[in-house]
Amino acid sequence: MRWDDLPQSDNVEDRRGEDGGGGRGGFGLPIGGGGLGIGTVVVLGLLGWALGIDPRVLIGGAEILTGGGSPRQEAPLNPTSQHSGAPSDEMGRFVARVLGSTEVQWRDIFSKSGQRYRAPTLVLYSGVTQAACGYAQSAMGPFYCPNDQKVYLDTSFFREVETRFHGCEGRSCQFVQAYIIAHEVGHHVQQQLGILSKVHEMQRGADKAQANRLQVRVELQADCLAGVWAHHSEEKWSLLQPGDVEAALRTAAAIGDDRLQKQARGYVVPDSFTHGTSEQRQRWFQTGLKEGTVSACNTFASQQI
Repeated sequence: MRWDDLPQSDNVEDRRGEDGGGGRGGFGLPIGGGGLGIGTVVVLGLLGWALGIDPRVLIGGAEILTGGGSPRQEAPLNPTSQHSGAPSDEMGRFVARVLGSTEVQWRDIFSKSGQRYRAPTLVLYSGVTQAACGYAQSAMGPFYCPNDQKVYLDTSFFREVETRFHGCEGRSCQFVQAYIIAHEVGHHVQQQLGILSKVHEMQRGADKAQANRLQVRVELQADCLAGVWAHHSEEKWSLLQPGDVEAALRTAAAIGDDRLQKQARGYVVPDSFTHGTSEQRQRWFQTGLKEGTVSACNTFASQQI
């Protein structure tokens, strides 16, 4: 992935040095070991918001099931060391440039339809930090919080994707990382377009299986919107290098509900799907990448999701 020419965003809060944010070890959050699955944490948070039960809103983009039990939780800490603007380290600069590219693309797309795009803030943190949806911890994976319109990202998750799923290696992992960020920004686009609030209302009167099916469409649309970002970034900055798309597709397949459930349980329960199957996640990302339009990402109108 060629990212050096991407525009740099200043809408970054770097909280990686805040007290209590010294990585997973400080709070005993074993991403790779036992504990409540990342996907389960995200789904519970989102459904709670959608059904009006719990204000801890979590819309997650890249989930991993890690086994049974539940993670230890400790009281959230107030950020004491945060810096606004693009970070100076390589990972921070990479994240800021990917975010900057999403800002350029979505502002342009929104303006063409007579709308104004208001960019989200991306919060980089280590271990745990406070959010308007409760508090973020590394075991949750990246997520979008509609309450404060911020994306929360502990970059240790990127290493987890590489080591657990082996869907990428070396520089090809950078596009996978960008895809994950673009997916979360896709949720912000849904928020800006009023889609999340509409789904919220629909889920209020739905049973659990129906609410899950609606949530699948939300997540697949975010995958498609990530593809739209990649489409326009390739046109504008020649972003892609050989192997990039293939790595993203392998990662999308690795975090499909059917594959995760098969690995964790040995069988699948379609009514409990919340993010889509491996095939669906790959197909909708490819749809956005090929078509490059928001209209192509209308998962709610599609008979076949």
